[in-house]
Amino acid sequence: MNGRPTSRDYNKASVLDVVLSRAPLTRNELIELTGLSKATVSRAVEELRADGFVIDGGADEVIGRGRRSTYLDVPSTAGHVVGVGFGAQTTCVLVTDLRGREVEHVIVPTLDEDDVERAARWVVDLVEQTSEPAAGPVRQIVVAVPGRVRNGKEIFGPAESRKVFAGPALQRAIEDLVDAPVVLESDANASLLGILTEDATVSNAVLFVVSTMLNFASCSDREIATGRSPAFGDVGVLLSGVEEEPLDELLSTTGLLRFARRRGLSPDRIEALWLEPPDEASRAEVLEAFTTAIVTAVSAVAVTLDPESVYIAGRLRPLVDEVLPEVRRRLEKSLPTVPEISAVTMVLGLSVARGAAYAGLAMVHDRIREAVLEARRQARSPQLVTPAF
Repeated sequence: MNGRPTSRDYNKASVLDVVLSRAPLTRNELIELTGLSKATVSRAVEELRADGFVIDGGADEVIGRGRRSTYLDVPSTAGHVVGVGFGAQTTCVLVTDLRGREVEHVIVPTLDEDDVERAARWVVDLVEQTSEPAAGPVRQIVVAVPGRVRNGKEIFGPAESRKVFAGPALQRAIEDLVDAPVVLESDANASLLGILTEDATVSNAVLFVVSTMLNFASCSDREIATGRSPAFGDVGVLLSGVEEEPLDELLSTTGLLRFARRRGLSPDRIEALWLEPPDEASRAEVLEAFTTAIVTAVSAVAVTLDPESVYIAGRLRPLVDEVLPEVRRRLEKSLPTVPEISAVTMVLGLSVARGAAYAGLAMVHDRIREAVLEARRQARSPQLVTPAF
């Protein structure tokens, strides 16, 4: 028997791709979206039904005479995906089905723990509690952290309060406690992926997370960029243009608090910076430094990456809103073309977890597709071609 995938296998994979991305939908919609014949789609649907990836999900409402079309859907028993936003202050766990529909989410203060094993146990307990309403096995867990991540396993340059998690120990500790693959991702990549998933018009963009630390992500033709070394994305080491301060000192909550205190302010929390009287001289000095740092950061990516859009997210967003008109004015003077710059409204913790879940869904969908195409190689007879997923 020829073990290579056939055109029938590729048609089946194409049908599955559309069902996973668009369900619930009717057979007629499936035919239109795949461009395949009615007979081909019907055969693929029946095979996917036998594999456990497709079920009938009710019927559409038709006014007048005629037979109603049955909706096709992805069964909850096919499994679920977990996205975790493991932030320095807040942790969010989001569980979705394989279609990407939310099952449950929870947002809690992050455990103040400097032991990797205990922190991993806490995350896993939170995942298990949040996953209780979900059916089927967990197919993928993606944990987004404030720091740069390489190969989905190693954390580089984490926030000051999370330096204990540098390296591969966190990923290993979590994966040892669960029966599912675990991948780490940066909070910036997860946030940008969330934007890409929810806005199909975004193509080439960069995103700065100005929060506990400065983090950065970029995409080209909707593909998130990854580097060859841990230095990739470490824009915080660049000089800000204010004295000898690096960008990370002025575009992070911890660094900006230090800078503000050196300028005579005494805020206990970062939020106090946008609650100070607007005519406060020391606050104006801090705001000027913050503005210069953003102009420097955007200029650096504009001349090297040529993005169409620049997004700025994180806890410092209220200050970003305040200085953005001045940032645009300065950039228009120094750059021939200024990218569109916007401050992104994000739900603390949830937006990062949602992006992490999107990353997990993409991994699972790819694995399912590969399983469909590999099934014929694994089968011992033409009748045994159910994907081993």
